[in-house]
Parts: sequence; structure tokens; C-alpha cells
Amino acid sequence: MSQPPSTAAADTPAKPGPKMGKAHGMIRSSMIYSAFTLLSRLFGFVRDLAVSYRLGASATFAADAFNAAFAFPNLFRRIFAEGAFAAAFVPAYSKALATDGEEVADVLAADAMATLAAATIAITVFAELTMPWLMYLIAPGFAANPAKFKLAIILTQITMPYLPCMAIYAHLSGVLNGRNRFILSASAPILLNIWTLITVLPATSPVQAAFAASWGVVLAGISQAALLWWGVRKSGARVDLRWPRLTPEIKALIALAVPGAIAASASQINVFVSGMLVSQVNGARSWLAVCDRLYLLPQGLVGVAIGVALLPRLSRAVHAGDKAESSTAIDEAIVFAMALTLPAAVALIAMPFFLIDALYTRGAFTLVDAHATANALFHYGWGVPAFVLQQLVSRVFFASQDTKTPMRYALISVGLNVVAGLILFQLIGVPGIAAATSLASWVNVAMMTTTLLRRGLYAPQAKAISRLARIVAASAALGLVLGGASHYRDLIQGIFGGLKLGPLGPKEFSVALVSVAGAALYPALLFASGGLTPADVRYAFRRRKGEAAAPAISEPPLG
Repeated sequence: MSQPPSTAAADTPAKPGPKMGKAHGMIRSSMIYSAFTLLSRLFGFVRDLAVSYRLGASATFAADAFNAAFAFPNLFRRIFAEGAFAAAFVPAYSKALATDGEEVADVLAADAMATLAAATIAITVFAELTMPWLMYLIAPGFAANPAKFKLAIILTQITMPYLPCMAIYAHLSGVLNGRNRFILSASAPILLNIWTLITVLPATSPVQAAFAASWGVVLAGISQAALLWWGVRKSGARVDLRWPRLTPEIKALIALAVPGAIAASASQINVFVSGMLVSQVNGARSWLAVCDRLYLLPQGLVGVAIGVALLPRLSRAVHAGDKAESSTAIDEAIVFAMALTLPAAVALIAMPFFLIDALYTRGAFTLVDAHATANALFHYGWGVPAFVLQQLVSRVFFASQDTKTPMRYALISVGLNVVAGLILFQLIGVPGIAAATSLASWVNVAMMTTTLLRRGLYAPQAKAISRLARIVAASAALGLVLGGASHYRDLIQGIFGGLKLGPLGPKEFSVALVSVAGAALYPALLFASGGLTPADVRYAFRRRKGEAAAPAISEPPLG
């Protein structure tokens, strides 16, 4: 993307300068990271289809038990593996690489990995021993069904070793990201999806499938950590195994990482809290798990990808005292992120049942489950932009090595989510839990943004505000089209008559047609509104001389 999306020049592309080159490098890094993340999410979608087909939702307690078992270690996976730990580690590692050399930086990385591994192994052992009591916290509603409660305990004990594996994976991802290598960390999650499919598909009953899926999670964690270890060695880094040492550097890193992890994981913590609140409703954990795959897609695909690429650039700007470059980078990231996120949000708002019924209603996942899931998905939809924005805005604090301020706001957000969730759950049921999560995320974004503006750490430029308004207009127009398609769904399905292709029928072909049409229409709306221009896209992917300083992707260490 050229200077325009950084909001510092007119819409006519100009010859890229040094700052523009950095912007292009950031966007290219984000897009390549997003491409591999998209591939992972597609595999994840297939995985979820297999799990929902075998386990169902409200018709069997095995689905709720497995989703609770996966949610507990997965909470930490999202905290560590999707950028939160890297947000504290990457700036320290990058600074050590730049000022002290590779040997000193790799010693820091090895000490950090040893400390992180020791801490997560201790958490795992504690959880394994206390799970019969912890389950009252994880899913208190399960206690009303002894069989579900016991199964959830056993399955969570099986999946807990996933936590230290993912902590090591996350740390090694930070090492690669600090060296401007992003591809392996984005593609490694595919292994989770592959292992789950391998283990679940042969199962012949919901309970057997739940056990198989849990063992698949553990195998995936081991595979992902091993892949990243290989990738780090291929990159030239020497992160050796050692006993943990609380050196001054590690103590400083912990002081930044702990509050930073909490701050960057507000939405994930809110999701976990939501699962606790609905655990007494049979099938609700599974309905929310299905929603997770759809509404968290933009966060993983856009928010995390841009955040990972943005952080090194922001860190360099902050260390150099260049506030103008820092604000330009934030504007660039927000405009680009919203251009990709808002159409996804309006799709979830405009046609939630159309999506869920076409994608998931089959096997043990019934039409009742589809309606309940769609009602929750609608309320997650209007929170999607906030889920992405809080990933980006928090990085501004992290780049300044201030992790305590966003941590405080994250804790306030979690508290609000609990209170609002309890109130709305009584008023509108399970959808109220989704609405509370979206509300809490928007409040978190508002608090962080207000603080940045007050401190002078960010000053949005007029061009960025103008572009955002145009992106909102283009997305709203798309939403009207998708809403109309959902309303006339029966007519669209009639186009395909009785067409069948294996498990695919009229409803699957209809949602595919509408999705493809929407994907084709949105760029035209976006370009027509002036939110982005075709020149922006061409400049984003064009490699130029003199961009070595940009956080572009190095060649992947694939052999």
C-alpha cells in the first residue's frame, strides 16, 4: 500500500520514500502472514465440521465436555501463541539483536524459553492434580450432570499438556518474528487441524470422538513445538535448552510479559468467562465454540497478522522518538485492518442463520443448534471490529513497554463482561452472553484509545478518519445486499433445485454463491467509496529497492 493509506499524502500514488517502504513492508508481512493464517483457518473450519458432525451440540453431552476441555489450555494458547507473549518478548529480543548482537540475544531467548517452559509445566501439573475441583470453576453448570462433569475432567486432564507445548511454540514464534520470519508461526496451527481430523474421523460414537479429539490436541502441540524448534535452528538462531535462570533481563521481561499477556488477551478471557456463565445450558458451550470459529476469524486473520507486523515497526519508531512515524504506522494498520474486518462483521450481522445452517447443520448438529448458534453469532458480529482493534491498539502500549495500562483496562473489561453477561443472560438467554462480550471489547478499545490520545502517543490524521468513514459506508452497503440475500434465501436455493454433490446440496451452494458474490462486490464498493484504491493494493505487494529496513518477510526456513 502506498502513502495514501498511511494518510500522509493525496490519493495519487507517489514514488515511495523510506517511510512508505516501511509501510509496504508491514502490509506485505501482514498479507503473507494472513495468507498462511487463512489456510490454517480453512483447515480449522474442516476440523470443526468434523467435530460438530461427530459430537453434535445439545443432543449429546460429549460435545460440551470436549469444548470445555479444549477451552482451558486453549485460553493459554491464545494468550501466548497469538501475540501476547511476543508483544513483550519481540521488542526486547529485537533490541538485543540490534544493540548487543546475536549471541547475547539468543542467550536472552534461551533463558526466556526455559523460564516459560518451567512455569507452564508447573501450571499443567497443578491443573492435572486439582482438575476435579477446578472443573467447578471452568464449567460449574456441568455439576448438575455427573457423567458430563466426569468426562470433562478426564478430557481436560488429557489436553493440559498442550499448554507447555504451545508456550514453547509461542516463544519460538517470537524468536522468528524478531528476525522478520513469520511464515512458520502462521502455518504451524494447521497441524492441530490435521491431527484432529486424523483422530476424530474414525470414531464411531460421540464419547469416543471426544476422547480421540483430545488426544489429537496433545499430538498437535508436540508437533507444533517441534516444527518451530526446527525453524529457529534453520534461521541461524541458537536457542539452547537450559535450566531456568531469573537473570535481571528475565525479571524485566516477566514484569512486562505478565501484564502484557493479560492485556492482549482480554477478548479470549471474556470468551472463557462466557463459557463459564452458560455451562448450565445443555449445548451452549458447543454453540459458542461454533461461533468462535467465525467471529474470531478476523481477529486471527487480520488483527494478529497486522499486529505482529506492526510491533517491530512501532518499537523502532518509539525508540527513535519519531511520533510522526508511530502515528502513521497506527493509521496505516487501523485503516487496512478495518477494510478487511468490517465486511466480515456485517456478514455475521446480516445473515447469521444462513451461514450456520448451511455450514454446520448435519449429522448430530441439529436445526435447533443452528438457530441457537445464529442468535449468539449476531451479537458477536457487532463486536468483531473491537476484537481486532484491541489487538492493534494494545501494541502501541507494548511498543512503549507499557503493559500495565492495557492490563488494567483488560481487567475492567473482564469485570464488565461478567456483570453484563449475568444481566443479559437473564434477559435474553445465551445471546446475552455474546452481547456482553462485544460490549466489553468496545469499552476496552475506547479506554485504550482515549488514553493514547490524552498522552499524545497517537494522533489520527484527517485522511485516516476520512478513509475509515468511506470503509464504513462500503461495508454498510455490502450488509444491505447480504441481508437481502438472507431474506430471499429460499429463492436463491431454488436456483440449485435438487442439485447434490456428495454432502453438498442447495443450501451449501447458496451460501457459497452469496459469499463469492459478496467478496466480488465489496472491492468495487471499497474502491468506489475511496476507502482504498487499486493503486494502494498494487503498491502494497510491489517489492522495491531500498526497503531492506522494512519488516518484510525473509525467505522461510523451509529447507
